[in-house]
Amino acid sequence: MAERSRDWFRQAEHDLAHARHAVGGGYHDWACFAAQQAAEKAVKALAGRLGGEAWGHSVLALVSALVAADPEIGSLREAAIRLDRYYIPARYPNGFDAGAPLDYFLPADSREAIEHAGQVIEFVRRRLS
Repeated sequence: MAERSRDWFRQAEHDLAHARHAVGGGYHDWACFAAQQAAEKAVKALAGRLGGEAWGHSVLALVSALVAADPEIGSLREAAIRLDRYYIPARYPNGFDAGAPLDYFLPADSREAIEHAGQVIEFVRRRLS
């Protein structure tokens, strides 16, 4: 199988740009989800570069799986935990007892998600260089 870390990383950067764009339109639910996706794809890029193939959507699980190969990735644990909170509730109305995701996400959530995704992407960027 071809090594595709560059493709995964390019998509991660694109997803982060989408998150930033969504904030401008007030789509904080989508900004949070896109930030989670950016981090997920960045970590999958690193896994690919290290010779593995990562499956799943939990940034925390992906980060944890790479600690043996790169112990410093453990520094992303908190960012991963926070980002994983956005994977389902930011998209599905049944993620909450009532209301739609658009009712539950604020500008502060978007800022936090984008900041954490940025940390993950910058970590991975240094590893891929």
